[in-house]
Amino acid sequence: MAGERKKKESILELSRYLDKPVRVKFQGGREASGVLKGYDALLNLVLDGATEYVRDAEDPFKLTDETRTLGLVVCRGTAIVLVCPADGMEPIANPFVQQEG
Repeated sequence: MAGERKKKESILELSRYLDKPVRVKFQGGREASGVLKGYDALLNLVLDGATEYVRDAEDPFKLTDETRTLGLVVCRGTAIVLVCPADGMEPIANPFVQQEG
């Protein structure tokens, strides 16, 4: 019908990750992981038992082995760049970076 609108659906299906560990990357290079307890349409996330991965003081985009316990946190959706399962993430080389040599 002309007056009917399709219901907007999120392109991210986060419901299957509820109560499971996830890793989140933020604008500016910060990273954290925790158990996903909730989310909304704006991609604001609630993580329980969250841990932040401390960045290198020299290079803010490089992580150190040091971590910081955060506990229960709300992650603002506008700052989130990546959400992935904690056990299913492995870094890959950036194909757009010019190779030195």
